[in-house]
Amino acid sequence: MKTLTIFRHAKSSWNHPELSDHDRPLNKRGKRDAPVMGDRLKAAGIRPSLILSSSAERASKTAHTVAKQICYPIEFLQREPSLYHAGMNKLLDIIAVQDEGFNSIIVVSHNPGLTDLANEFIPSLTSNIPTAGFVSIKIDTDDWNLRTRKSAELITYDYPKRQP
Repeated sequence: MKTLTIFRHAKSSWNHPELSDHDRPLNKRGKRDAPVMGDRLKAAGIRPSLILSSSAERASKTAHTVAKQICYPIEFLQREPSLYHAGMNKLLDIIAVQDEGFNSIIVVSHNPGLTDLANEFIPSLTSNIPTAGFVSIKIDTDDWNLRTRKSAELITYDYPKRQP
């Protein structure tokens, strides 16, 4: 069994139009929500072997904050440039090459790819994973080639405006 948690970056700022989309930082709400959702991830018992993050500033900062909240060693956090705006198939490709020794992976990235991926495993789960939202799924497989999975089961789906 493997556990995949897909985590959408927290809310980003549009206050600096001179910045590229890749370089946009978190806004005030994003800075507030990221640690709260990290705490909720920890409370849900999600203990990743690996955290992969898009190289975009907002995703990288979200991943860093979440890692800190769940006591994941920051030096093991991996930035993966190809996660930036990756679609569902690209996400599956990136996940597929991860070491089998990792039993739980968190991927911090972007919509619409993350929502599409969540719905691939749990059909009709959501029309949109909100910013700072996450979906954790238990997958019946021995490796990370999730296209060949036998089954998938929702562990938890949480987001900032959801009442715990």
